[in-house]
Amino acid sequence: MIVTSTGIKDGIIDKKYGKFGEHFNENGMPIYSLPFKIENAPKTAVSYAVVLEDKDAYPVSGGFSWIHWTAANITRTEILENESQTATNFVQGVNSWTSMQGGQQSKELSSFYGGMAPPDAPHTYEIHVYALDTTLDLENGFFYNDLYKKMDGHILEQFTLKGTYNN
Repeated sequence: MIVTSTGIKDGIIDKKYGKFGEHFNENGMPIYSLPFKIENAPKTAVSYAVVLEDKDAYPVSGGFSWIHWTAANITRTEILENESQTATNFVQGVNSWTSMQGGQQSKELSSFYGGMAPPDAPHTYEIHVYALDTTLDLENGFFYNDLYKKMDGHILEQFTLKGTYNN
């Protein structure tokens, strides 16, 4: 399985998907989500899940990776840009903007893509995509740990796409 994104060119994430973009929610969180395409997935895949993670946030977040997006029950192999805001055919979990370090944004506003905003230096972001043999019993607003518990034993294949967002 391979995952590509037209929003990442030569390893650099286009500025429009983060703090230098033009689309923000009422709290200033970047909301214009990255597109991605899944190819050569297992033929038995029933659905896909995605986690967009920033491990470089660890030193500036108080000791944890920053989760920018979690989504599950994706039943197609292409997600268009900004679909986090418009899609109704997959579920999305809360991102780290709901944490104390993220300003404790509401669960409702945080259950979407929350784009890149590295405060200290360019950060490398990882888009983890999982091909699953089932759909997951999750609803909008699920937590990161619940996604991993539900995926346990159902991951057919996974792929990580990386890109850097410059501050």
